[in-house]
Amino acid sequence: MEVVSYLVYLIASVCFIFGIKKLSSPKTARQGNQLAALGMLLAIIVTLLDQRILTFEYIIIGVVIGSVIGAVFAIKVPMTGMPQMVGLLNGFGGGASTLVALAEYDRILTGTGVFDVQTTITIVLSVLIGAVTFTGSLIAFGKLQGIVTGKVVKYPLQHPLNVLIFLTIILAGVYVVINPVELDILFGITFISLVLGVLLVLPIGGADMPVAISLLNSYSGLAASMTGFVLQNNMLIIAGALVGASGIILTIIMCKGMNRSLMNVVLGGWASAGTGGPAAEGSQPKGDVKSVDAEELAMILDSVSNVIIVPGYGMAVAQAQHAVRDLMNILEKKDIKVRFAIHPVAGRMPGHMNVLLAEAQVEYDKLIAMEDINDDFPNTDVVIVIGANDVVNPAARHDQNSPIYGMPILNVDYAKTVVINKRSLNVGYAGIDNELFFYPNTLMYFGDAKEAISKLNSELKEL
Repeated sequence: MEVVSYLVYLIASVCFIFGIKKLSSPKTARQGNQLAALGMLLAIIVTLLDQRILTFEYIIIGVVIGSVIGAVFAIKVPMTGMPQMVGLLNGFGGGASTLVALAEYDRILTGTGVFDVQTTITIVLSVLIGAVTFTGSLIAFGKLQGIVTGKVVKYPLQHPLNVLIFLTIILAGVYVVINPVELDILFGITFISLVLGVLLVLPIGGADMPVAISLLNSYSGLAASMTGFVLQNNMLIIAGALVGASGIILTIIMCKGMNRSLMNVVLGGWASAGTGGPAAEGSQPKGDVKSVDAEELAMILDSVSNVIIVPGYGMAVAQAQHAVRDLMNILEKKDIKVRFAIHPVAGRMPGHMNVLLAEAQVEYDKLIAMEDINDDFPNTDVVIVIGANDVVNPAARHDQNSPIYGMPILNVDYAKTVVINKRSLNVGYAGIDNELFFYPNTLMYFGDAKEAISKLNSELKEL
């Protein structure tokens, strides 16, 4: 049976690896998800059989309850709520790792009472990373859901306190490794780690939330991998390592997209990431705002040859992706070339815009990454920005006092005409005004994205 288990674990690992590989392309993402799910199913089945579990009553109850909750979430949670759901699931993974580590510690303590150093170290690490992931993810969920303020939350001695707490956990962990029968100390480590998770994520502002979600995803993988060492389960070690490694790679990519250092995010906003510093409170952009209505915009679009659409979180909030898809179809019927420019941190989670547009059945080859489309903006007749703000703000290129200075942006201001659809001139996540609103080649198209684009579609059909 042991040989069969290792063989099935190997097959499952291959499914995970190729599943992640397929997730790198929207065309194969669904296949990748199904392949990884198949791998997990195989791993669960062989684990249950290999451990020769005497009773499955509690396992069956857990499977039924978990399946019902998961099905309800999958059906009820809208696409606009996916970032919150991802954050919550990250937390569940971290919480599960913490509980398993504590249970294994208690099992050994009440059983043989003999701890080896490797097991004790991994139990402490699993508790630390899992607890931080759990509460950190809950705070991230709260920020995304609007339960917790999305602004940066500062408190006195923030960073020294975090460092002190972390060192305390490490010292307590060393003590547990030396004296592994101290259950109260391990509970203390758990509690302090839960507090640390809150303190690390609370200072992270809404502008950095996509990076935070990605980092917490990596944490949940690392926690699972540590739990695999605790249980001496190779499959859990491999799966957790894959999630942890892919999550940290994605986090680095997101950090580059936000012009943030990785340590900035890991340490909970060490610098003033997204805080809205001097630029947020200083001088306001000067100039006149030119607005346009649906009829005028339809006439403009009817006379162009190529259009680039830039989606942002405003499109997600209004659930306007289907109306945007209809706009694309209408323009293409008029022989107008339409493409979508995707910024890596548009929205509130990695790939948020890709997921929404894929749901609306927009062809994958029309979704162009920022680095592949930025050079095309000078040759573009009209750029339509739908609900995006900071990712198209030219201040990132030249205003050294701006919180977003140095952040790679979509060069939409280089296009011949820029049309920005927003409800108002309000600031974005970073808390700063967008000087693009006042550029001479910019037209503001005010209104809820879904209603505004639907009205524009109606006007275009009449031309």
